[in-house]
Amino acid sequence: MDEAAARERMARLREEIAYHDYRYYVLDDPVITDAEYDELVRELQRLEAAFPHLVTPDSPTQRVGGRPLESFVPVRHPVPLLSLANVFSEEELADFARRVEGLLPGETVEWVVEPKYDGLSVALTYEDRVLTRGATRGDGETGEDVTQNLRTIRSLPLRLRPSAPPRLTVRGEVFMPRGAFERLNEERAAAGEPLFANPRNAAAGSVRQLDARVTARRRLDCFVYEILTLEGSEPPRTQAEALELLLEWGFRVNPHRWVFSRIEEVARHCAAWAERRWELPYDVDGMVIKVNSLDQQRRLGATARSPRWAVAYKFPAQQAKTRIRDIIVSVGRTGALTPVAVLEPVEVGGVTVSRASLHNEDYIRAKDVRIGDLVVIQRAGEVIPEVVRVVGEARTGRERPFSLPARCPVCGAEVVRLPGEAVSRCTGVACPAQLREKIRHYASRTAMDIEGLGPALIEQLVARGLVRDAADLYALRREDLVPLERMGEKSADNVLAAIAASKDRPLHRLIYALGIRFVGERGARLLAERFPSLDALRRASDEELLAVPEVGEKTLASIRAFFRQEQTERLLEKLRAAGVRMEEPRAARGGPAAQPLAGLTIVLTGTLRSMTRQEAEAAIAARGGRPSGSVSRRTDYVVVGENPGSKAVRARELGVPVLSEEEFLVLLE
Repeated sequence: MDEAAARERMARLREEIAYHDYRYYVLDDPVITDAEYDELVRELQRLEAAFPHLVTPDSPTQRVGGRPLESFVPVRHPVPLLSLANVFSEEELADFARRVEGLLPGETVEWVVEPKYDGLSVALTYEDRVLTRGATRGDGETGEDVTQNLRTIRSLPLRLRPSAPPRLTVRGEVFMPRGAFERLNEERAAAGEPLFANPRNAAAGSVRQLDARVTARRRLDCFVYEILTLEGSEPPRTQAEALELLLEWGFRVNPHRWVFSRIEEVARHCAAWAERRWELPYDVDGMVIKVNSLDQQRRLGATARSPRWAVAYKFPAQQAKTRIRDIIVSVGRTGALTPVAVLEPVEVGGVTVSRASLHNEDYIRAKDVRIGDLVVIQRAGEVIPEVVRVVGEARTGRERPFSLPARCPVCGAEVVRLPGEAVSRCTGVACPAQLREKIRHYASRTAMDIEGLGPALIEQLVARGLVRDAADLYALRREDLVPLERMGEKSADNVLAAIAASKDRPLHRLIYALGIRFVGERGARLLAERFPSLDALRRASDEELLAVPEVGEKTLASIRAFFRQEQTERLLEKLRAAGVRMEEPRAARGGPAAQPLAGLTIVLTGTLRSMTRQEAEAAIAARGGRPSGSVSRRTDYVVVGENPGSKAVRARELGVPVLSEEEFLVLLE
């Protein structure tokens, strides 16, 4: 394809992909399958790799890109982004309406009601219908340029539809849906990182990341609700009309919006939604009531802080007081210990609550929570309620302090809190609370690669008591498996054959499969290269371990905690008795001659025909190289397969040598 044809096809693909993004993220009404959409993106990526100088800023492939920022640049808004005054009752809402009607004597006033999102306010500027800048509200006059991060939000258009005006500034709210918030906190808990208190804090923290790749992983969303400036198009007459135009131009607009002619109807509507707010998949803390006519809005004007034509009706706080009867500890699938307050049952937001999360030991200390305390709790959506504060003046002196146990309440193994972590964890390799997750990891493709041992089968094996640790897999018999659901004789034989084959996996696979915290695939390879047997790894000194790349103080502490457990000793004895290989054959250990890629950093992009991505990375690491996921000036080679991504473009920009698959295979040999 010549350059002219490529330019035309790329423009068409960008237009098609933008249309399908609009159907999916804005209208929630896709018209093609995910596979068809992915093929459009892959075709655009192929063309951009072949013609990198034709890549445009509004290309859907450019949502995440660029280097991390060193700081945010201040941005002055074209018009002030004012905050809203609050009302907390029907009487205060009626007073607001009387003030507005008093300033518009004899005029009919309509009211628009929209949800009040609990997120982060942003201003978005489009020039020639392309997103050129996104900024936080800041103090209302000046915010921070966070364009790079806002571009990662899939529901936010990089290019507006043809019906949009050429120049436009709008205001919206970035938020994190509750489902995404819960998943994010689960991931942070598993990684031993502090939890976000609520979706708003999570959204604000995500938008202000210096590295846009972090923001992209946070699954943010954005509703747009106000036109700030407009050039080249007839302005709307009402707020309701403005919302319809924003939707038509390509923005995501909240479908819950209503127009009322009487403030009494508005009050009843707000009261009803105070009870229904948890039906929404995102947090709202009230309703916004605006004068519908934009001409009336202009004439009403604003005070120094807030507009006279709008107000926020705040929902009653979802809080209640109750007493803590006890504090128990739950053990999660990753071994994290979470203290939970057992409460005297109390109704909060129409739901009877009898338990509340205390998150971790630091949280308990910071709030000085004790067994027997009278506390204020709050409920946030479907998330387990949490303790907001202790009613200190209600203490009697009989309250008892709480400390996390030194031993796991489920299996009795040592509980360890590693340096820099907020979460304490059970270190037991056979802990029943973690067993399903540990077996799944042990059998996974990048660990012992036991084909056919999926989650459903693992669930049955654990539930029936056939497997109490990973070593029990090697004691399974045909008669154990055949009676299980969806398991005939042939399937049972296949699973048993896969289990038997796993006994001879390389040492680094076993190290990774054991699930030592902070020891990933690459770390396991490096440990296996330095210590040719599991016994050698267990006997290694702190100095020897710290000399291994990617082993720091936290990983060292984790390795030490793992090997000193009685459960670990029993598991390793059972694995050895089952015939699982625990050392590398001498021929595989190699020396300098076996490390032809030593010191080289290699990035893979696209699909290789001769091997999987995992196999390619393993081949690089086995020869002393370092497989990496990002391209920088320190990268030595970028290997380009079929359908390469933006890494190929980045390599050419930086002058990093690019290898075809054939050249890569020659390099490996």
